[in-house]
Amino acid sequence: QVQLQESGPGLVNPSQTLSLTCTVSGCSITTNYYYWIWIRQPPGKGLEWIGAINTRGVTFYSPFLMSRASIARNTSKNQVILQLTSVTPEDTARYYCGGGAAYAYWGQGTQVTVSS
Repeated sequence: QVQLQESGPGLVNPSQTLSLTCTVSGCSITTNYYYWIWIRQPPGKGLEWIGAINTRGVTFYSPFLMSRASIARNTSKNQVILQLTSVTPEDTARYYCGGGAAYAYWGQGTQVTVSS
């Protein structure tokens, strides 16, 4: 059974860097043809795609966030990591990681609030 678990700080100060980790169990993040993505949902708004990383480690980003977002992976820990720099209150959202073939696997999400 494949499981994804997001983790990170629940509260971040404005202008700081947000770092979230998605720990995957039940399959390898380097499985061929798998993509791993991060999305978020701000309060009262729809889902927003942040970016993705593929099996070869190639990354793709939303044009709206690519100047601040960075996705990496730790293959030894089977983790996908999101960093978002210079956060503002507009980055307050529930953040989700997902992936696998046809994005069949999803975590429960982790709430992040940006506030001083």
